[in-house]
Amino acid sequence: MSTASPMLTAPAGERELLAVRMQPLAAGDAARLNQQSGVARRAGLLWCTRHRAAEKSDTVFVFVHPSSNFMAHYALATMSQLGVDAVGMSTRYINNESTLLLEDCVVDIGSVLLTLREEGYRRIVLVGNSGGGGLVALYQNQAEHPSIRSAPCGAGPDLTQARLPAADALVMLMAHPGRNTVLTEKLDPSLLDEFDPFRRDASLDMFDPRNGPPYTPEFLQRYRAAQIARNERITDWALERLAFLRQHTGERVHDLPFVVHGTMADPRNLDLSLEPSDRKASTQWGEPYVANLIPASIGHYTSLRSWLSQWSMRCSHGNGPKRLESVSVPVHVIYGTADPGCYPSYAQSLYDGVRHDRRRITGIARAGHYLDGQPEEKLIACRTMVDWARSLP
Repeated sequence: MSTASPMLTAPAGERELLAVRMQPLAAGDAARLNQQSGVARRAGLLWCTRHRAAEKSDTVFVFVHPSSNFMAHYALATMSQLGVDAVGMSTRYINNESTLLLEDCVVDIGSVLLTLREEGYRRIVLVGNSGGGGLVALYQNQAEHPSIRSAPCGAGPDLTQARLPAADALVMLMAHPGRNTVLTEKLDPSLLDEFDPFRRDASLDMFDPRNGPPYTPEFLQRYRAAQIARNERITDWALERLAFLRQHTGERVHDLPFVVHGTMADPRNLDLSLEPSDRKASTQWGEPYVANLIPASIGHYTSLRSWLSQWSMRCSHGNGPKRLESVSVPVHVIYGTADPGCYPSYAQSLYDGVRHDRRRITGIARAGHYLDGQPEEKLIACRTMVDWARSLP
């Protein structure tokens, strides 16, 4: 791992807006209300930004996340300065994960890669950043071995009928194994009432100082088991509600929204003796107690079908390490040693999921999740990606 402070010499390249047409699928799928905005649904466009290198590049890096707006991704300008084109794409669920189906996101990545292939890029490197890690693993798995005919419970697209050009390489950047795994390991198991986050089982409350930090092995064992049990209870409830909907509405209503309280309660956020790293006792959304309750952190707003696709341990297709087992292209896992939410073990699980020897894992010393205020670490991360891609055949 390099610790040097290389300098950029190339001038910033051209930046442009890309409007990518969403690919049409079956008529019934096209009619689904998967976006709140009627204007967006009817436009049928995915919005991306591209930063072009000063000289023509035959390689493009595509940065993606299921719901985050990556059009202003922190790495784009730096990648273009390093001599490659870089695209920050958004799925149809830009800044709104409440009705998100991972299977729709797969189709959206396919639409962007189709456009870039048609433009003549020789090499496409698909970068799954943060929650994008499990998504790009799912994408490449289905591009190479299409098998998923719907999202859980029959919603969503048939991926065996979608156009999904394979990427030439994958990067997992500050990534976790998948949305179902990361949420389950952050679910607050002390909640006694799904409608009231303040009715709590004190014996399972990581914020109760009587329990820690530090947390005992016995507490952690009970805590992790209770987190999985809560995920399973919500999944059972979602399946029951969907069955009720089908009967009660005569198949006219296919989904309902709901709220999940307490989604940022990983003991590692307070107990730095658990999986030691350079991180601080915090989260990507700030102080852990607050992040556990505020609306802006992950997974609080969802729908029945979206829960099954994104967050359910039992039903989701988005298990990154499992999907990587059948991927044939090179994979580079890059993580920050000061990341408060995507731990070294997450990076290791993604690396271990790859079954071939064209894999690499790199830790960036002192790098946080977003690399904000860390220009040297950001440059090292970007140069690591570019140099690796140039080393490939």
